[in-house]
Parts: sequence; structure tokens; C-alpha cells
Amino acid sequence: MAREIINTPDAPGGASYGSFPYSQAVKAAGLVFVAGQGPFDPVSGTTIGETIQEQTRQCLRNIDAILRAAGSSMEQVVNATFILRDGEDFAGMNEEWVRWFPTDPPARQGAKHPFDSETIRISIAVVAEA
Repeated sequence: MAREIINTPDAPGGASYGSFPYSQAVKAAGLVFVAGQGPFDPVSGTTIGETIQEQTRQCLRNIDAILRAAGSSMEQVVNATFILRDGEDFAGMNEEWVRWFPTDPPARQGAKHPFDSETIRISIAVVAEA
């Protein structure tokens, strides 16, 4: 089965966002693998939000746009990985998470990572059914 590169101007990153050497997503083997998405505005590239809830929301909006471009949806997400700058943000991230995945949430794992930027609090990657 061939793989398909997914890029949309409705989300930041990848080939549609300048010279970054990665794809927003790759569709292969019946799945969509979405690269880690930060809380960035798709047009300006600026960080959206100061709170973890606002930044989580923007990450998930970007993921939603990429999944739609791939012919998938948030309801088809089966796995997620999130990276937090501060471990204390876990509860706030979950507040927004349950709004997007109110029932039957995907499997997920998280990690803490010291981002180079003081403004970025979270990054999220997902795998969804195509």
C-alpha cells in the first residue's frame, strides 16, 4: 500500500509552512500519523494562548485540520502522545482534552520536556484511522 503525504494550509508545520523537513501527516496502512503539533496559528506561526488549556485547544485544532485534510477525524484518533513543558500542566491539559474526547478517548502517553521556548507549553501527536 502506498503512503500519502498530507499537508494543509489550515495547520502549521511541514512543507506548507516553509523549510521544515517533515510532513504534517503521513497516511499509510489504513492509518494517519500526525506529526507533533504545537499551539501555533496556521498563518502567522505565532503561539496561541498563554494557559495550558488554550494551548492544548490550539494543538488539537491543528490536529483536527490535518485529520480532515487526510479524510479522517478526531473521532478516529486511536493513539496520542503529548509533551508538556511543565508537569504541573497535566490537570489543565486534561480539562481541555475531555472536551475533545468526551467518551471513548484514545490511548495516550505523555512526557515532560523542557521546550526551548518560554511560550510553548505543549505539543501533541496522534495516530488515527484513515
